[in-house]
Amino acid sequence: MLLAQAVEGLPPVTGGDDLAAVVAPALRELVWPDGSVGVAEGDVVVVASKVVAKAERRLVAARTREELEAAIAAQTVRVVAERPRPDGSTLRIVETPQGLVMAAAGVDASDVPLGTALLLPEDPDESARRLRRGLDARLGVRPGVVVTDTVGRPWREGVADIAIGAAGVVVLQDHRGRRDGYGRELRMTTIAAADEIAAAAELVKGKADGRPVAVVRGLAHLVTVADGDGARVLARSAADDLFREGSAEAYARGRADGRA
Repeated sequence: MLLAQAVEGLPPVTGGDDLAAVVAPALRELVWPDGSVGVAEGDVVVVASKVVAKAERRLVAARTREELEAAIAAQTVRVVAERPRPDGSTLRIVETPQGLVMAAAGVDASDVPLGTALLLPEDPDESARRLRRGLDARLGVRPGVVVTDTVGRPWREGVADIAIGAAGVVVLQDHRGRRDGYGRELRMTTIAAADEIAAAAELVKGKADGRPVAVVRGLAHLVTVADGDGARVLARSAADDLFREGSAEAYARGRADGRA
């Protein structure tokens, strides 16, 4: 049975906090429907990237639109698409140094002090590994850890949480070589397991309600002793990306083809 439960009673996280020290006491008090308490081996602790970034001092000045745009530009490796907004600003979908493709490079000006914005964790996989070590030291349990962020999806309305960092979790569940119900070999099926864990946890977390951490139970087969490669492997390589070109590159290629 799969269970997901939000962690209640967490204090606000500020710059320099040891996130494991902040989260561990609340994890000890977590009560499950069967009456068990705390975190067990095989559980997955799912943490919103915002609290990770706050603890890692990723706040930057954003007193003006220009400062916010500069923060986004500094976190941009490649502009994938952009569109002017009615207020004069520009919506940009970009690739970040972490290999993610997101609106505004994941720079977030909500739920932070006025005049600031929050960058993504510099290395979300290392953040997950560090949190896992800290929880192990304090709880005597080595759960899987997933760090999440909220993204839009091409061709889909609404947003969903994905894994941007992971430790001790099988992030890609490869079903290739198995047989379907009719005996045919599966050739393409690889499940983004860490993303599905992130989305399941978001159903109970609720960032607006001050619950940035959840625990998912029932996926022990996806929790590993080793930290693993992390969520970075979820980013599709350029060679395999059918939509690699951003709008600017596509327009430039079209003009070049037209001149030719």
